[in-house]
Amino acid sequence: MSQQLPGEHEPSPAPESAVRPAPEPVFNLPGFIVVLAAVLLLIHAARQWLLSPETDRWVILVFSFIPARWSGQMDGFWPMAEYWSPFSYSLLHGDWMHVMVNLLWLAAFGSPVATRLGPVRTTFLACIASLGGALAHWLAYQGELVPMIGASAVVSGFMGAATRFAFTGTRIRGKLNVHGPALSLWASLTNPGIVIFLLVWFALNALFGSGIVPMAGSAMPIAWQAHMGGFVAGLLLFPLFDRRQPA
Repeated sequence: MSQQLPGEHEPSPAPESAVRPAPEPVFNLPGFIVVLAAVLLLIHAARQWLLSPETDRWVILVFSFIPARWSGQMDGFWPMAEYWSPFSYSLLHGDWMHVMVNLLWLAAFGSPVATRLGPVRTTFLACIASLGGALAHWLAYQGELVPMIGASAVVSGFMGAATRFAFTGTRIRGKLNVHGPALSLWASLTNPGIVIFLLVWFALNALFGSGIVPMAGSAMPIAWQAHMGGFVAGLLLFPLFDRRQPA
């Protein structure tokens, strides 16, 4: 047994400030969301500052989604584009406002999904949502030659996917438990909070998309059918990418 020698003192406890947990960062985004946001910003910056207007128009024609391609009316113009354009259109935007609005919603709804699914499965979900948005847009505008661009269908897909687990009420230290059990489709569609959210979200998309309510800060038309297609794809197909059992 050790003895305390004269003149020695008991070690003083660590100051309270030394044992406090470090404050959480204001922006705690998953790496996947940071990389995707950087890609979207770099692509738009390159189009704005590096490409000539003629080259940028070529990019839009080749990589945007044009409904006429799926209707067989553009067979002589980049015929293979009908296969990649349902995905590549999500990487292009019309203006900086378009980019920034999508990045804001991407951070809000893509972050919990990416944290839960991981980068690989989140990438596949994003592709499915993009395809769902293209399909819905094609059903509404078959034969049209107007190109569609923007990541809104992907963001809407993340929103639909997050709906399956964000309304379960499970929280850790007051924050959403993104790894908690997911709701089944039936439980989701009969959850009062989700039903109200869906009604408000679909109504706002219809109002802004139809032009009844103008979108401040942007003169671009809103492809609201693509938003809905991406949302439905994320809502319905989320279990294919989620390893956890529904509640």
